[in-house]
Amino acid sequence: MFVDRADAGRRLAKRLAGRTYSQGLVVSIPRGGVVVGAEIARALRLPQDIITPRKIGAPYNPELAVGAVTQDGAAIFNENLAEQFGLTPRKKENAIAEAVAEINRRMELYRGNRPPVSWGGREIILTDDGIATGYTAIAALRSLRKAGPREIILAVPVAPPDTLETLRPEVDEIICLLVPEVFMAVGQFYYHFDQTSDEEVIHLLNETSSGPVQ
Repeated sequence: MFVDRADAGRRLAKRLAGRTYSQGLVVSIPRGGVVVGAEIARALRLPQDIITPRKIGAPYNPELAVGAVTQDGAAIFNENLAEQFGLTPRKKENAIAEAVAEINRRMELYRGNRPPVSWGGREIILTDDGIATGYTAIAALRSLRKAGPREIILAVPVAPPDTLETLRPEVDEIICLLVPEVFMAVGQFYYHFDQTSDEEVIHLLNETSSGPVQ
């Protein structure tokens, strides 16, 4: 069990310490992942950036993920579910466009006037507060990979074993502190798992977006 997201981030930072990061960058998935990532960025003296994948929900059941997309339009779908819910190519395109518009709104809110950060040639540490199905993580990883980073390390507090196996081909290394066989939801492994606010994300990014490595 983790006390909260900050505790999880500090524990991950200990596992990531002792390495050489010549062009290291922590890239976090908002909102809870930014809290985890901020602790890693502080401990390793690295800057923090964000990537904002967005889940694509099923029609009339938005909590059920049928896919995910990132700000560059890179999308992944569970084709079996998409077919079950009648998502035609046109409907997929519309869902992607709607998701990208919301992602851009959030990126502008979180980044403010800061220019985009280059991911190319860097050692990327991608983090979130936990992974369940892996759809948003895969979308984020594929978007990052297109930028040509030197290395991608996925560092998360908790994820189920089958999801980690799905993610392994997408990364150079995975660091996951807890891999439970019985997994209901990410929040069950935290004593305190309150929703992270937009204001907290903005505050943390203002604090950690610049660092010794640029």
